[in-house]
Amino acid sequence: MSHPDCRLNLGTLRGVSSVVGPRGVGTSPGDKKSKNKSIRGKKKSIFENYMSKEDVSEGLKRGTLIQGVLRINPKKFHEAFIPSPDGDRDIFIDGIVARNRALNGDLVVVKLLPEEQWKVIKPESGDKETEGAYESDLPEELCGSHLLQQSLKGHNDSPDVITEAQLDDSDSENGHGNTQNVVVDGVKKHSVCVHEKDEETETQRSYLACPVSCRKLEKRVLVRQSQKTRAPPWHRTRVLYQRSPCKEQQRQLTKSLGQAGEIEPETEGILTEYGVDFSDFSSEVLESLPQGLPWTIPPEEFSKRRDLRKDCIFTIDPSTARDLDDALSCKPLADGNTYEVGVHIADVSYFVPDGSELDQVAAQRATSVYLVQKVVPMLPRVLCEELCSLNPMTDKLTFSVIWTLTSEGKILSEWFGRTIIRSCTKLSYEHAQSMIESPTEKIPEQELPPISPEHTSAEVHQAVLNLHRIAKELRKQRFLDGALRLDQLKLSFTLDHETGLPQGCHIYEYRDSNKLVEEFMLLANMAVAHKIYRAFPERALLRRHPPPQTKMLNDLVEFCDQMGLPVDFTSSGALNKSLTEIFGDDKYSLARKEVLTNMCSRPMQMALYFCSGMLRDREQFRHYALNVPLYTHFTSPIRRFPDVVVHRLLAAALGYRELPDVEPSVLQKQADHCNDRRMASKRVHELSTGLFFAVLVKESGPLESEAMVLGVLNQAFDVLVLRYGVQKRIYCNALPLRSHHFQKVGKKPVLTLVWEPEDMEQEPVQQVITIFSLVEVVLRAEAAALKYSATLKQPGTEDLLGLQDKEDCDSDPDEQED
Repeated sequence: MSHPDCRLNLGTLRGVSSVVGPRGVGTSPGDKKSKNKSIRGKKKSIFENYMSKEDVSEGLKRGTLIQGVLRINPKKFHEAFIPSPDGDRDIFIDGIVARNRALNGDLVVVKLLPEEQWKVIKPESGDKETEGAYESDLPEELCGSHLLQQSLKGHNDSPDVITEAQLDDSDSENGHGNTQNVVVDGVKKHSVCVHEKDEETETQRSYLACPVSCRKLEKRVLVRQSQKTRAPPWHRTRVLYQRSPCKEQQRQLTKSLGQAGEIEPETEGILTEYGVDFSDFSSEVLESLPQGLPWTIPPEEFSKRRDLRKDCIFTIDPSTARDLDDALSCKPLADGNTYEVGVHIADVSYFVPDGSELDQVAAQRATSVYLVQKVVPMLPRVLCEELCSLNPMTDKLTFSVIWTLTSEGKILSEWFGRTIIRSCTKLSYEHAQSMIESPTEKIPEQELPPISPEHTSAEVHQAVLNLHRIAKELRKQRFLDGALRLDQLKLSFTLDHETGLPQGCHIYEYRDSNKLVEEFMLLANMAVAHKIYRAFPERALLRRHPPPQTKMLNDLVEFCDQMGLPVDFTSSGALNKSLTEIFGDDKYSLARKEVLTNMCSRPMQMALYFCSGMLRDREQFRHYALNVPLYTHFTSPIRRFPDVVVHRLLAAALGYRELPDVEPSVLQKQADHCNDRRMASKRVHELSTGLFFAVLVKESGPLESEAMVLGVLNQAFDVLVLRYGVQKRIYCNALPLRSHHFQKVGKKPVLTLVWEPEDMEQEPVQQVITIFSLVEVVLRAEAAALKYSATLKQPGTEDLLGLQDKEDCDSDPDEQED
């Protein structure tokens, strides 16, 4: 482990069945030949038995085994990695057999090959993007997304999936696909697309089955079914698989989800794939909640809480939001330069008793999951939308952080405590933005939501302006102190109210009203982190963000040097300053900034919840993107279970209750589970967005857009489609070219395209493709369900560098509530 720039090839991958879930062991190093051989008929001998829990524990103690989360290269399925303990490089697992049934996201332990067999794995032809992170790998504090990635299937008492599948054609550079067989294993329920074949015995029916993530090609699997669960042809179905260490895997068709390619069956398939519990809450859970609505606060609570019902307090959320868990207030003080600013958060822990059945269900779900068309809530809707939601003109229980702040954002004092509020109005981001943009103009009453008679629209307007002024100062100081933000393009949809189909889309604009709310949520989270850590240094639930992966960061530094981009990667603040100052304000420069921001996101690691007592090095507590020593999540307990835990810790720190009787190791396991579920929910949201965009292309396409090249290969190149924020690979063999030629100019990849002329008397047009080239692309639906491809428009007389304005495919749809 002493080679600083190696990805280490190893021969065995071993795992624990009960502690860290189903993981495997490889039989031979390399395993390259296994990729081209059929595995049919060899399942009894191809994989080794799992190690015992005792052997794994002993190996970890001795240091002969290394533990980590497995990442499988989505472009090259035979390649897999886990991070090395020092985080400077990846350990490479080469081949399906060496992976021994482990799936992407599994927590595994590995045994290294002898050091003389280590080798450096170099990316091919500039294909570094295959190792890039999903957007879901980024913490929301880094990319500004408050939306909810692969799950760690850590349940040894549930069936698991093992199915034979093949790689998608997009996994290869030439677009023809790969015909090797692979073994995929994963969650306890798996969604596949099946096509009935005329092969039956008395007990079996044969199907062509394809996992959701590999729809293009199918591989036959035998599935047992009863007449009641028979699936129609080309339906999305749910199949249960029982994993056994060596024996033939058992499969049973349990449910037909519906027609492949339709939104609801595909959505249920995505949720199933990532282990999201979207079942109804049990009657026992629902009966434990207050039954009579509207619910009123018990009289004894008023003596235990600070009464803020007369204060001008309001919520700012997306217009479609129904789970309102945070509110703001800003009261000017007598000296004219200081303000009492409050962040008021729904007191969810009041309704979710520690150890109750509701608590157990919420802990297991760990997060609400936000799809384009709906939400899978962490808590019952009566809690999310009624009892806890800070709806206007209704008395609500809250947990508040209140500061005395100067207009420059300097904190003079802070107070934490349980409160009772009565929100005077429900502002949308659009309402708040109108107030910010019209500081001296009165907003017409008909353009605002109802406001309680105790307060006026002018009072609310002034409070928003005061908060905006302070937030700007806080934000300015935060970035001066070294914070980093990597804004990435996010797609929002307008849906047809009757059919649910997407009518249009646009890139969501992050405006001053969003920034206002973000600054005070960050301030509250940081304040609570310090409070609970001071009170319980061994049992605080915090959130850390490790620095970028060293190897990938070094590759990016080399790339920027080759491209002549003076980007400073020495710290988060230096990187943020470079991205802010390096480009101009013209549209071409802004497009280049989008591409470089996308590249900078790839080395970034995930932010993680952790128990403070389980890490001895305080430097590991730090949050890289925010550049702060301590951080946690406090402000969204309706949709995040860690926030509920933090509320309980804060209540104990303030003497409202006893410290929860949870050992640090147990709290760490809960943190690990929350990390798992959070990653899964964010990946589900991305897939839901991709699903709806694919439907939009099918229903409204072909769609045209400017795009910028972000990667160049031998026979293909990758683009960021600027109008829609999606990335696609364009293949040379899909274009009407006379020829194409790849070369390196210095170290810069260059792909020269020679177009076949439309008129044979014309000379062929030559087009040079390099990184940051601006091109025009066309997105078209393919015959396969929910697949679309990108092709390059032949260059003409239009001035692409002007990035001429086009109308968005729809105007001003509301952002899906996060």
